[in-house]
Amino acid sequence: MTPTSGLHDHLGYWLRRLSDEVHSSFEAELGAHGVTASQWGVMVSVAHGHRTTGAVARQLDIDPGAVSRLVDRLVAKDLVRREPDPASRRSVLLVLTEAGRELVPVLAEVADRNDAHFFGSLEAGQRRQLETWIRRLVDEPHPDDDRPEAAGRSTRQAPEQND
Repeated sequence: MTPTSGLHDHLGYWLRRLSDEVHSSFEAELGAHGVTASQWGVMVSVAHGHRTTGAVARQLDIDPGAVSRLVDRLVAKDLVRREPDPASRRSVLLVLTEAGRELVPVLAEVADRNDAHFFGSLEAGQRRQLETWIRRLVDEPHPDDDRPEAAGRSTRQAPEQND
């Protein structure tokens, strides 16, 4: 029998393990504020101009139905509200409530601390290189990458006001 590679021989194992550790730590910290990492993703996307369910779904690369369910939970927590879109009777806009606007910077600090905990031992250049490699593997150019060959590769969309 030919020996096979072991679990620890696979980069995918290490990436998943790191992702699991980063995510569980983040979830635990966010839980103290009553939100999940998925809900945080919606809130920060709305805070950065992605104001429709479709725009948030594209930003997070998840199904619009999943975004809608997350928004339902955030509405119930009085962190997000839906408002009629004045430009389209068929569309609604997602808006952070006052409580949501106050919570986003607090949660951003939690996210920053979590990143610092896991990636703070990397020098700035090493961190950028790691991010560049990961983005390359998922076909997402670095936001600071202005090389012509990087343009147009992204599957993410810019914020949209109407969907």
